[in-house]
Amino acid sequence: MSRVNTPLLDEAARAALESLYKQHPNHTLRQRCQLVLLKATGRTSHDVGQVVGLCHVSVNSWLKRYRKEGINGLETKPGRGRKSLLTVAADQASVRAAVATNRQRIALAKAEWESQRVAGEPAVGRDAFRAFLKALVANTSASGGARLRSPTRSTTPKRSNA
Repeated sequence: MSRVNTPLLDEAARAALESLYKQHPNHTLRQRCQLVLLKATGRTSHDVGQVVGLCHVSVNSWLKRYRKEGINGLETKPGRGRKSLLTVAADQASVRAAVATNRQRIALAKAEWESQRVAGEPAVGRDAFRAFLKALVANTSASGGARLRSPTRSTTPKRSNA
């Protein structure tokens, strides 16, 4: 029989974990809260791993972090994951300039922007470029700034013949 590594939770800790599990927008944090709650019921790491979609080794490592750091240990630490190739601070002006000359053709705007970049920098994919443009538009819309609009589109409503 496998060893059951059961965390002991008081009511406040259980309530905090359940609240995060039910309401937090981050899926991975909800998943980690769920695994701690399941382990607290006495289930094995293999069972919990099957429920949450992790291997038993990962379940045990998250339990170890929870014991050591509490709920804060279940959060993903900063600096994890792939770093963005495009940043608002560094690339906003040059991307906007490229899009201004090629509003209808994202591929041409991307090619123009890449021709101005320093040689040796990693290439940016089409989807990453489009996502960056979307984020720029969302940021300017949220801040009340001018949106990236096509100059050929009319902003007046069309009249119907009826």
